Amino acid sequence: MPDKVILAVDALGGDHAPAVVLEGVAAALAEDEGLELIVCGPADIVEPFAAGRARCSARPTTEFIDMGEHPAEAVRRKKDSSIVVGCRLVKEGAAAGFYSAGSTGACLAAATLVMGRVKGLARPALTTVIPSPVRPVVMCDVGANADCKPEYLLQFAQMATVYMREILHVEDPRVALVNIGEEETKGSAFAQEAFALLKAQLPNFAGNAEGGDILAANFDIFVTDGFTGNVCLKTIEGTSKTLFKALKEIFYTNAKTKLGALAIKGGLTGLMERINPDTYGGAPLLGVKGACIVGHGSSSATAIKNGIHTTAEVVRRDLSGLLEKAVSKP
Repeated sequence: MPDKVILAVDALGGDHAPAVVLEGVAAALAEDEGLELIVCGPADIVEPFAAGRARCSARPTTEFIDMGEHPAEAVRRKKDSSIVVGCRLVKEGAAAGFYSAGSTGACLAAATLVMGRVKGLARPALTTVIPSPVRPVVMCDVGANADCKPEYLLQFAQMATVYMREILHVEDPRVALVNIGEEETKGSAFAQEAFALLKAQLPNFAGNAEGGDILAANFDIFVTDGFTGNVCLKTIEGTSKTLFKALKEIFYTNAKTKLGALAIKGGLTGLMERINPDTYGGAPLLGVKGACIVGHGSSSATAIKNGIHTTAEVVRRDLSGLLEKAVSKP
């Protein structure tokens, strides 16, 4: 990787922090020679880790935002937490991006309040790659904005289009509005108004999408409000886990099923790899100044590593600058 990038990483982010975070940091540094990382967290954790490690420095912090705390209140109160300090390093120009697998709400609040929004944007949006068995698709928003106006969805679609072109390399992505039917007149008054706005102002808008279109990858980008998007995402994740657990139980029932499992092991492993969210490592908060990627709380070291790589690519592509040019001003 040729371009030098400096990123801040939350050492305390995630259910298995700091061990998996530090393992992921070490792996990311080993794979990307242009990467420099500032690890934020307690001095007794980050300083020994960074000591003697090339392209890695420590930024000691004294506070931690727990998953159960009110995000905005915690961000305002705990100014020396690893999440707030990481975002502040971006704000001050010491880092170009921030990665955390900690409290999603706190990351969203800190990124918005500390890093700030790109000019002309009404609301930043949390965007995720859904690893469909067919091909990766993007959903936006998946939790940053539970209550939306139709014009927000237009900007979400414009930002997701740029993200898919620059990061997933899909040149002409087709955008669909998540709705309860394909027809233009379907859905709530909000959905119908959003449909009309997208149809009028978004060249790559392809119409309404139902829930069954998501994993089938019938469109490239699925745009919706953060409440609906979060429910969709967690339903997909929960279904995937439940299905694979049930299959595993079936395969280990008796000798005959074990032989059957052995016969399809290669194909099943390939499927699991294609739909593994660890491939991308986190969801970018599109629309903030700089890069902010939020990882899943249960992230593994591999997910942390890949999330850091995604953050670096977002910076290298100057996604923040491209988004500012792309969004329609409200």
